Amino acid sequence: MNILILGSGGREHALAWKLSQSSRPLKLFTAPGNPGTAMLGVNLPVDPLDFSAVRSAILEHKIGMVVVGPEAPLVEGITDYLEADPELASVAVIGPGRGGAMLEGSKDFAKGFMKRHGIPTAAYETFRADTIAEAVRFMSTLAPPYVLKADGLAAGKGVLIISDPDEAALELKAMLGGRFGKAGSKVVIEQYLSGIEMSAFIVTDGISYKLLPEAKDYKRIGEGDTGKNTGGMGAVSPVPFATPGFMRKVEDKVIRPTVEGLRDEGIEYRGFIFFGLMNVDGEPYVIEYNARLGDPESEVILPRIESDLYDLLEGVARRDLSSRTLMTSHDSAVTVMMVSGGYPDAYPKGVEITGLDLITGSTVFHAGTAERDGRIVTSGGRVLSVTSRGETMEEALEKSYRTVSGIRFEGVNYRKDIGFDLKTSKR
Repeated sequence: MNILILGSGGREHALAWKLSQSSRPLKLFTAPGNPGTAMLGVNLPVDPLDFSAVRSAILEHKIGMVVVGPEAPLVEGITDYLEADPELASVAVIGPGRGGAMLEGSKDFAKGFMKRHGIPTAAYETFRADTIAEAVRFMSTLAPPYVLKADGLAAGKGVLIISDPDEAALELKAMLGGRFGKAGSKVVIEQYLSGIEMSAFIVTDGISYKLLPEAKDYKRIGEGDTGKNTGGMGAVSPVPFATPGFMRKVEDKVIRPTVEGLRDEGIEYRGFIFFGLMNVDGEPYVIEYNARLGDPESEVILPRIESDLYDLLEGVARRDLSSRTLMTSHDSAVTVMMVSGGYPDAYPKGVEITGLDLITGSTVFHAGTAERDGRIVTSGGRVLSVTSRGETMEEALEKSYRTVSGIRFEGVNYRKDIGFDLKTSKR
């Protein structure tokens, strides 16, 4: 089986890494990939948003399964495009069509979906540029801080949490005035929920689902969850407060109603669903959906899956997922993200990375790297994801930080407190 993974980050490297462990004879292709995926298969110089180029690559390399990593091609409808092509009728696509991807592609759609199916989430209203006055009045009915969300995809920058009402009103006008382009043509204003965040993940064939390991990621650039938001500075799995009782609530109140709601609305969904959750006094509330795996969460949940990932994906494609087996390790996994100096603002590219050939005890997933004249250099803000497993979170963290200390590039930055808020929690 020839498999094409679309994407170029740490998530796609982790998917390729896990699929490379399959007992099945697989040949892996990644488009466009990175130096990490190149060690596991063949990188193709194809943009995942260039659907015709993806189609040509599938035909040229006799691809039997496409695994879509990032959100943008899903929201743009790559699954619909591929499945509508008679020449690709035998190709399995792991990822929802445009209708299912709207769970991530439109905050307004996602909130309406949750409301229709009784899924717990924060109270909200949606506004456009011609209803700014009504939006400001609605904010006045809420207690601060105020949560403003651009409706569409905004590269992780479309959510603002602001305490001052005047500042919130100015930011709202800027969002609806074009700050995020088309993504901000509508803005969701919602009630602020106070609690602790975590993420749950499933893979589904649209009929049944398998609950994957949960994770908690760390978005802020600075220690103690300070500073600007990023694409993620690290993650841990399992999550100590995600007790069996809490996870039963997540399944009963969130996951099953989501899968059943998609089916009831005639949305065929085959792929991954990410549930961004807030634990509010022991009750789960949905903050957001993603129509794919998270990053850097993938780098901690995939290493804890002990069964064959390809077997699960084949179950999704054949719609017999319920007959497949998912086994999860009891070990902890943590990942520490090494980022470029200046990130999440401006940062240099092309900086040489050393020490990658001396790694032991950890797995390093490439996120923002490139190869130049036989050297590995930085090419993005989030550069490397250093993942380790251990019997405890503390053991896994110690391994990852030891590995991080041996990898060098000019300006390197990383958080030194991943998991800090969980060390006193009991599982």
